[in-house]
Amino acid sequence: MNKLKIFNDPIYGFITIQNSLVFDLIQHKYFQRLRRITQMGLSYMVYPGAHHTRFHHAIGCVHLMQKTIEILRFKGVIISEEEETALYVAILLHDIGHGPFSHALEDSIVNNVSHEQISLLFMERLNEEFNSSLTLAIKIFKGEYPRKFMCQLVSGQLDMDRADYLKRDSFYTGVAEGNINSERLITMLNVVNEGLVIEEKGIYSVEKFLNARRFMYWQVYLHKTSIVAEQLLIRVLKRAKQLINSGITLHSSKPLHFFLIHDISLNGFNAEVLNIFSNLDDFDIISSLKTWQHHDDFVLSNLCEMILNRNLLKIKVKDKKIKSQDIDYHVDILIKKHQITKDEANYFVFTGHIYNQAYMLKTQGIKILHKSGKIEDLSKVSDQFNVKALSKPVTKYYICFPKEKL
Repeated sequence: MNKLKIFNDPIYGFITIQNSLVFDLIQHKYFQRLRRITQMGLSYMVYPGAHHTRFHHAIGCVHLMQKTIEILRFKGVIISEEEETALYVAILLHDIGHGPFSHALEDSIVNNVSHEQISLLFMERLNEEFNSSLTLAIKIFKGEYPRKFMCQLVSGQLDMDRADYLKRDSFYTGVAEGNINSERLITMLNVVNEGLVIEEKGIYSVEKFLNARRFMYWQVYLHKTSIVAEQLLIRVLKRAKQLINSGITLHSSKPLHFFLIHDISLNGFNAEVLNIFSNLDDFDIISSLKTWQHHDDFVLSNLCEMILNRNLLKIKVKDKKIKSQDIDYHVDILIKKHQITKDEANYFVFTGHIYNQAYMLKTQGIKILHKSGKIEDLSKVSDQFNVKALSKPVTKYYICFPKEKL
């Protein structure tokens, strides 16, 4: 097969894949599934352009990694061909374990199994298939490789994942404030004592990056409408599982049906389960929503109709925890109006919290390299007072309830 592939990307222009292993992994059915997984879940309900996929994102990450390796080598950092391939593979496959609608269904399709854990399972399976050629990539992905900067490029404060998704998501949503100059950031990268640093002249680019990240989380990823839609989707699957367990028949695709009738934890994620998971994507969920909106069950049909027709619950976001009497007030109204049980009413009235921390000062601080060779944390160097403020975690609380009669 032709071991050269060119992708025409709307963000970076032409992306060339010249590594044969990376090319073969892109061709694999596990990776092709990412074409059917939305990058931003249900955010398109707020930003109509946000229909781009995990496939787009992963290819973009490889492109940025190619640029990074080229720049680091130019600056004298020794990276072997084996390490180069491992970095490409690790960043290409870092999101391969995402389920339908990305983060929305992590806890409802499977039992407390994160997409990172499933990504690792996919990588280990592919490693068997590709004659152990992914071994080094897996070490880097797990953060176990002694050359720390390589692990930081895959998962860290300034990794290629963030460098791509902020630029890509701001492009597809049309939110200009989230746009970052990822090429400029990459040009400022260097390595000292096997750790990733940013050269002093890149301070303002990093500040812009952190501010863009904070803005994108509050304005886009944690937008209240996206939160409601995501929570409704989680509750659809919760209700579907509950009905199936009580003996009621629900029609769905085979892969989705498997995860509805089985409670799969990490220990139960064997090769067969992984293969079934690899056939699960956004279309299984949308197809089921369209079928279930006509079901006799009051809860399931209403939840599905809400998502499909964007007739969502009302949401109020507050700085303090929601009082129990506020929840009870809306639950009582629903019970009286529709003669339903409290358990059923709780599907439409619920609370939760959202959390944002743009800069991980203690665990993953960004190191600035001065011309003198001195290295300091960004928070000490930046003349913007808000860098320290960005490191403080901010938690907000929300309550959801019906706008009107269901």
